[in-house]
Amino acid sequence: MKRQASRRQLNALFVATVVASISTAALVATPASTRDSTSTSASSDTVARFLASGRPPLTAYRARRHLEASSRGGKMSAQLDAWTNLGADGTFTFDIVQESGSDLIRQRVLRAALLEEQDNYASSRLAESAFTPDNYEFLLDESIRDGGLVRIGLAPRRKSQVLIAGDAFVRRDDADLVTIQGVLSKRPSFWTRSVQVTRHYARIDGVRVPIEVRLNADMILVGDSSFSMTYQYAAINGRQIQGN
Repeated sequence: MKRQASRRQLNALFVATVVASISTAALVATPASTRDSTSTSASSDTVARFLASGRPPLTAYRARRHLEASSRGGKMSAQLDAWTNLGADGTFTFDIVQESGSDLIRQRVLRAALLEEQDNYASSRLAESAFTPDNYEFLLDESIRDGGLVRIGLAPRRKSQVLIAGDAFVRRDDADLVTIQGVLSKRPSFWTRSVQVTRHYARIDGVRVPIEVRLNADMILVGDSSFSMTYQYAAINGRQIQGN
């Protein structure tokens, strides 16, 4: 019975890692919203510039990713490196270079996250988690944070495992996205109390790309579990990248 519970917890962690994959939706150019928002926060200049900051869009790339996951307070862990490719036609593929650690975590978490990302591109589900007024209400905080960043509160318009209740931190001068921090607005499963998400972005060759994703899940019985993924880009939108 205890073994079965442990497997259920790992499945819940897998669902959480799927969010890391779906988060690529934030990379594409923000589509026009069908919502006519009249809220002061949503129509502010900073928020408007943030919503438009996903340009030019990331349409193709090649990146080496390093994925790690652990559960049972670190007693079970695994890691994996893979080359990932997004073609201009929207096809996502990956080639695993090396992996080690728990076979259960490698199969149900690390490999599964890449397979889920592949399926998300194939089924065109990325818009479900994009930063648009259809998915979020944006609440601007005018105060300046360390590093000259401005905070924009993210309030999901529905409970969803792919939407984050938290904050976007953007640069003051151009409202470009730097960091997302928050929790999933809907728990992945009964076994997961909460999932904290942190995503970091950077501009490389003029295009905004994710550079790191971290998830920390508080799970019943199993305790703390974590997932992380970092990116090292070799090409973006058909151009070779040097020194990344």
